[in-house]
Amino acid sequence: MQRSAPRRPLRFSTQTLLLQLSVVLLVVVFSAAVHAWLTYDRVGSEAENQALTLARTVASDASVRADVLAISRQTGTPPPSQLAVGPLMEAAEAARMRTGALFVVITDETGLRLAHPDSQRLGEKVSTDPSEALAGREVTTRNTGTLGPSAGAKVPVYAPDGTTVVGEVSVGYSMETVGQSLARDIGPVAVTAAGALLAGVLGSFLLRRRLQRLTLGLEPEEISTLVHDQVAVLEGVDDGVIGVSADGRISVFNSAAQRLLGLPDLAGSRWEDAPVPDQLKSLTRQGSLHGNGTDHGDALELVAGGRVLVANARKALHRREDLGWVVMLRDRTELQQLTNQLDAVGTMSTALRAQRHEFANQLHTIAGFMSIGQHRQAREYLAQLAATGPLKFPVDQAELLQDPYLQAFVGAKGVEADERGVALRIGPETLVRGQVAEAQDVTTVLGNLIDNAVNAAVRGTSADRWVEVEALDEPADDGGTLHIVVADSGDGLAEGTDPEEIFAEGFTTASGPLSRNGGGAGGHGFGLALARQLARRRGGDVKVLDRGTRGGPGAVFMATLPRTIAGSAGRKNSGTAGKDNNA
Repeated sequence: MQRSAPRRPLRFSTQTLLLQLSVVLLVVVFSAAVHAWLTYDRVGSEAENQALTLARTVASDASVRADVLAISRQTGTPPPSQLAVGPLMEAAEAARMRTGALFVVITDETGLRLAHPDSQRLGEKVSTDPSEALAGREVTTRNTGTLGPSAGAKVPVYAPDGTTVVGEVSVGYSMETVGQSLARDIGPVAVTAAGALLAGVLGSFLLRRRLQRLTLGLEPEEISTLVHDQVAVLEGVDDGVIGVSADGRISVFNSAAQRLLGLPDLAGSRWEDAPVPDQLKSLTRQGSLHGNGTDHGDALELVAGGRVLVANARKALHRREDLGWVVMLRDRTELQQLTNQLDAVGTMSTALRAQRHEFANQLHTIAGFMSIGQHRQAREYLAQLAATGPLKFPVDQAELLQDPYLQAFVGAKGVEADERGVALRIGPETLVRGQVAEAQDVTTVLGNLIDNAVNAAVRGTSADRWVEVEALDEPADDGGTLHIVVADSGDGLAEGTDPEEIFAEGFTTASGPLSRNGGGAGGHGFGLALARQLARRRGGDVKVLDRGTRGGPGAVFMATLPRTIAGSAGRKNSGTAGKDNNA
């Protein structure tokens, strides 16, 4: 037996449409019914008032009052044939024909008909209760008599002396006439109701289409699932995600983006007014699109919050509908630092390989002295090697750097500078008594300053190309401060250049001969910015001491790096004592 497939439930938008149509239909029908009832009641009340007015007019006629009194005084009631041709019948019919009433009935004090549209009913008891009118009270009624349903009134007829009730006048208007009047009034009501229903249906369909467009055709359960998935994904990744809607507002700003940019949650604010780097905003501007206009193929590097970030942007589309932009942020700070260290290690390895033969020759020299018995010459040669080091980096006065890490790093930079025709030297005031404790930050700052100085010296107009580095540590209990001063033989900062401008993210003038490149050898425009942010994050700074002059000497930079030297406080006294002893 084949089982029938389960019935698929209606879509939420369809359910919403049917619910709206039901509500609109119910409201329109209810409103039309209430309006029809109010119209019916109003028309009926008007008929009752009209009947009351006519009944009063007939009952107040002097001849009618006299004729009714005369009949009431007689013994018995005149026969119908006599009443049919009597004055009361004539007066009642004249009033009925003149006003279009259904009936005008006149009775005596006992309720017997003295005038009636149907002559065969004369002399009979009226079909409705006349007691209230015969008691002297005027009443309006809606009932069904011998002539059909009617809305009427009953008014007492007084004797000419005005004190005794001798009969009553009953006037009625057909409810069918009221219905016809209602039909005339209900036509516009029906048209209005139909128009309202049509407008409601059209509005419901438009609302359904808008609901489908806003929800992208998704059901509430699917939307709920997407929200949970979005939160799980956005908060579970280390990459920063910024969503910019098509109307230019930030729709997503996950916690990773807040951490990388050092900003609070900016969701809901305008993208152009957000306090994010301008480089990020430029990614989402139409004029800066790459390729096919939907994706930036080139990643943008920038510095924010002391971090090196890589950002790119992609246009978000759904069924050809523009949803805005998605900006991705990735942290490359540690990778950048490791790259700098790896470059330094690679440079040192190259230098070591280049000097391997020299080291071998020195060993052969010592062996030769020993083999021929020239022990004194061997000792002198060894003393010379102990003073200058077994390996010679192309760095003047390298022995002033006591820290092995600084010796190796500056020596590697000296090899690179020598290859470009620049002499790297250590200033005579250099004195570092402690050991480098924060190698990554020192490498980043010192490496950028040396690279920039070498570039400036190469581009300078001076024939003597050199870079001078001076380092001095300041002892402290919580870690010494390393002061670094770097000068070069270049042409200094370009005329009119603000010294603070070169520390801006993206600043680079690599092609200009009069200024320093803000991005190191690569010219990326964030080397100095990163160096300053790293220094300031530690409580220090990087600044320009001297702008320099054309033809040399060039600009002078100073970096202050607190808490980067270990053991300097303990070595201060010993270093001073050593100097005193030597003195």
